[in-house]
Amino acid sequence: MVHRRAFLQQFGCGFGSLAAASLLHRNSLGELHHAARAKRVIFLFMQGGVSQVDSFDYKPLLAERDGQMVQFDDSREFANTRKLGSNYRIMKSLWEFRQHGESGRWVSDLFPQMAQHVDKMAVIRSMHTEGVAHGPATLFLHTGALNAIRPSMGAWTLYGLGSENENLPGFISIAPSIGNGGARNYGSAFLPARFQGTSIGAASRSELEIANVVPPGNVPRSDSQHAWQQQQELLRIQLQRMKREARSIETDELETLIASYELAARMQSTAPDLCDLSSESHATQRMYGLEDPKTERFGRRCLLARRLCEAGVRYIQVNYGDDSANPAWDQHSNMPKHAEHALAVDQPIAALLTDLEQRGLLEDTLVWWGGEFGRTPYAEKNGTGRDHNPTGFTVWLAGGGIRGGITYGETDEFGHHAIADKVHMHDLHATILHQLGLDHERLTYRHAGRDYRLTDVHGRVVQGLLV
Repeated sequence: MVHRRAFLQQFGCGFGSLAAASLLHRNSLGELHHAARAKRVIFLFMQGGVSQVDSFDYKPLLAERDGQMVQFDDSREFANTRKLGSNYRIMKSLWEFRQHGESGRWVSDLFPQMAQHVDKMAVIRSMHTEGVAHGPATLFLHTGALNAIRPSMGAWTLYGLGSENENLPGFISIAPSIGNGGARNYGSAFLPARFQGTSIGAASRSELEIANVVPPGNVPRSDSQHAWQQQQELLRIQLQRMKREARSIETDELETLIASYELAARMQSTAPDLCDLSSESHATQRMYGLEDPKTERFGRRCLLARRLCEAGVRYIQVNYGDDSANPAWDQHSNMPKHAEHALAVDQPIAALLTDLEQRGLLEDTLVWWGGEFGRTPYAEKNGTGRDHNPTGFTVWLAGGGIRGGITYGETDEFGHHAIADKVHMHDLHATILHQLGLDHERLTYRHAGRDYRLTDVHGRVVQGLLV
């Protein structure tokens, strides 16, 4: 008999992520609440908070009044001191804004290549959220909760729809950070563990790999295939025996162990080739920026996302961030640093949109770009950076039945607070689920005596964003 402890010691290295994956449609709801416009989501997570007034929310008044002291209600100051209203120095954008596309949308020179795709985008300039620090706000973005243990949006999506490919996880997070929520950002919480996300790579590494999946060339083939299959069947029998004899082990945990091993076995013949980007044409690799050290890392992540999209992965998160105390876009004292991050992501994201459209995938793939909050229009401590701003910031959506070439909502004249057609993070979650054919009010799971949902008791579908 294989004891649980021995099993985990021998095989647990990579199963922390693999056990998280969805298999087939097993125990998912697997049905739509209404007709879907999107089959899958690619979420491009800009960790740390991109400045909206330096990217997509053009505010000429900042240049006119640059350097002037103005009283603002600062979210961080209020959270720390309960004091409202202090004088801060207005700080103009460091980048010029220009109009692009047939729609004439304003985008700064920070993102010149993304700007070529504005006619595909719905730019939401009136986002607001909960949490003024990265940890709570990042958890809220991913799970709809500030500090409670809740399933991530990818897990809810997989629970609602199931997987399209039995040989791959239905929810994958590419290069996630270990900070600001870590694995909780792609976790399943009280949903069955098979709906948890599978991580590929890490924020601190360039390599894109799944633990315990052997590289191309080492996958058992032809003459060894029979022995390989026998090995899988033997362990399956041992696991089933464990289930019968070890009554103290939770059924869900055992089911997950069995399911994860089944998936891992099938992934040996599919995942290595999928993660091997060398099979892509030279033109495609160049388009994603794989030949330039400045864009190669994020370019690989975006190209892999497209390949996963084609392979039927339901929810793909592409992370741009790191594991430092100040994540990526978090420029409190050095706004010019935004240019370095923008250079790393601009070409790969533009390439992803082009590639999806050329392959006919953008029509039923919803692409979501954004961070956990934005940044203030004034200088933090009257210095050279911007502080966190959860009260008015920008994200954009494209594809999947989203209206292209529009801006939705407005912030005030400085770009600080959302004031018109406000969109809360709960509303954004509800809208994305709606496009997938899921009603956020009906997508529930009973736990601890009550029904839970991603949007809790909040959220509305933003009809103005939809075709």
